[in-house]
Amino acid sequence: MSLNAFALIILAGLIHAVWNIAAKKAGGDARFAFFTAVLMMLVWAPLGWWLGRSAVPLWGAREWAIVALSGVLHVLYYVVLLRGYRKADLTVVYPLARGTGPLVTALVAVTLLGERLSLTAVLGIAGVVAGVFLIAGGPGLLRAGRDEQARRLVRKGMQYGVLTGLFIASYTVVDGYAVKVMLLSPILVDYMGNFVRVLVLAPVALRKPAELAPLWAAQWRFALLVAAVSPVAYVLVLFAMQSAPLSHVAPAREVSMLFAALLGGHLLGEGDRAARIAGALLIACGVVALALG
Repeated sequence: MSLNAFALIILAGLIHAVWNIAAKKAGGDARFAFFTAVLMMLVWAPLGWWLGRSAVPLWGAREWAIVALSGVLHVLYYVVLLRGYRKADLTVVYPLARGTGPLVTALVAVTLLGERLSLTAVLGIAGVVAGVFLIAGGPGLLRAGRDEQARRLVRKGMQYGVLTGLFIASYTVVDGYAVKVMLLSPILVDYMGNFVRVLVLAPVALRKPAELAPLWAAQWRFALLVAAVSPVAYVLVLFAMQSAPLSHVAPAREVSMLFAALLGGHLLGEGDRAARIAGALLIACGVVALALG
């Protein structure tokens, strides 16, 4: 991997962690996801129009179906992620969400597709499991005297983190099919998927219209930040893919977990920061080992 590609991935990882922290601080629900989708659609409208003015009119039912499926999966992912952030610590939910997808993919390949794991891949799985253990509280989980409320908080974070990771794996497969097999523009798949997200989230967001104004007043800055910067991280990764193998770029993106663990502990005041940073590092190394193995 070239130095330029590596720098793009590091910057993308930092941006990804920053917008997740903003989403955590917003404390929003599906209505925050609705605000974000609408703002993303507006902020990136010039680029969407520029890239889509000649390509989108050529789309048929197959293209729109894959974009619709992608949009729905992204909605489910984002809503579950936001709920996890309301119920638990970011330094538990985020690393588990980012690390679950590659691990599940490897396990499915072995159990259902008959693939074999190399020693490197086995070590990668061990790294992910060890990282999960550290993020979940480490040796403290084994002590009976551990605070029950803290234990409950960690369990909730683990549940939402793993569920979010499953949705990440799902939309990654769908988006990968769209851009690799159907040769659709990744930016258009993401941007046009915003229209689907708005349609799916609108009934929930508009169910209690009287609550929208105060929520908007409290959350619009966070929503605007997420809408403005979250697509940038993806675009930087796309540029990195032009000069580096996808098998190297994809796992390298998990460096965002390190930024999330570090920044989340500092900015959000979440406990066990050292253990969670070490856990995030182990998960990142494990994901890279899985990709290489």
